[in-house]
Amino acid sequence: MKAVIPVAGIGSRLRPHTHTQPKSLLPVADNTVLGHIVDRLLEAGITDFVFIIGYLGEKIEHYVTQRYPQLNAEFVVQEPREGLGHALWVARHTYEHEESMLIMLGDTIVDSDLQPILEAPYSVLGVKKVAKPSLFGVTEVDNDEFIVKLVEKPKIPKSNFALVGLYKIVNPKKLVASLQHLITEDLRTQGEYHLTDALMHMIKSGEKMVKWRVDQWFDCGRKDTLLEANALLLNRPHLRHIDYSQQFPGCIIIPPVTIGSGCTIANSVIGPNVAIGDNTTITNSILSNSIIGSFSELRYAVMHDSIIGSDASFKGLSHSLNIGDSTELNFGQ
Repeated sequence: MKAVIPVAGIGSRLRPHTHTQPKSLLPVADNTVLGHIVDRLLEAGITDFVFIIGYLGEKIEHYVTQRYPQLNAEFVVQEPREGLGHALWVARHTYEHEESMLIMLGDTIVDSDLQPILEAPYSVLGVKKVAKPSLFGVTEVDNDEFIVKLVEKPKIPKSNFALVGLYKIVNPKKLVASLQHLITEDLRTQGEYHLTDALMHMIKSGEKMVKWRVDQWFDCGRKDTLLEANALLLNRPHLRHIDYSQQFPGCIIIPPVTIGSGCTIANSVIGPNVAIGDNTTITNSILSNSIIGSFSELRYAVMHDSIIGSDASFKGLSHSLNIGDSTELNFGQ
């Protein structure tokens, strides 16, 4: 089976970080967003990949070829960028003759057993219940659990099962035909060609699709959801029990935390839920629930719920105080 991963978006909701880095290469826990996705697919036995690139695509291509030399990887440039359906249309020559294919969005980490999905006889769409389904593509099913309707960002959702960016397609040729229909008829939703509309066209023409409830789903396209994904992924057993106390004496490390190689950390409290990249220096600081990039420097920093990019520098205030009785100081106003 071939995996197709669209990673062409500019990541406007994660600026300023995405001014210099594709959102799929932003760090989360002990990896990048894209690294988590590729690792899960490799664990499922998939080695044939198509990456649909666009914005800063050369960085993605360099990352994949350097980190995963064992992959049979193809890179297709989407230009202009006119939606997910358009991205898959541009790359159709890479998968249209496959017996089946897997599509995974490049800014979404799905933590679920992929084997039942890969072995299913029908096309499978990953879904999860959400509080605000109007922000997503939404599925509706019949009594036999087959999907009967798909709507992209409905104003009045009739279901709270949202598409999570995981699609197993058993008939790639039919997907290409449906994408062709959207492009030829210029059928856009909110100004773009959506995969959701192409899948609905396939259903109308007789394709059977079923929903699959995923265990966990991390939408890494915004700061708050990226930090949430970081915290949840850090709590995996093999990371939760890493002991850094001998490596950084004089510091308090509150797990779960991951610290990259070549870091210097002194007189600091780190954690919980902190991921630190390689070769970063942190002194006299208190950090929690944050992501710190590589080659950065933090001094006298008190931070929570923060994302600091690579090669960044921050120096906070240092105080020498002599406080008498019945005194109150508040630096938080």
